[in-house]
Amino acid sequence: MKKHWLYREENRGKIWKISGVILLLTVVLEILVHLHAYFPITDFFGFNALYGFLACVAMVLFAKGLGYFIKRRDDYYDV
Repeated sequence: MKKHWLYREENRGKIWKISGVILLLTVVLEILVHLHAYFPITDFFGFNALYGFLACVAMVLFAKGLGYFIKRRDDYYDV
């Protein structure tokens, strides 16, 4: 069975490079957009990208921790 293109080993490096270019492009394009900051901390360059990354990491860590509390045994539904 043929693997999906996202799971092929030869495409892994390409995916990382494309993702990095997109991230860099979004940060660089912040120069062209005037952001209206409500708080002084949100006014520095690249804050939105950093905030988004840290929020994503926090969600993943929270989900991992939550998994330990709500996890059931494999035979939970077997009666």
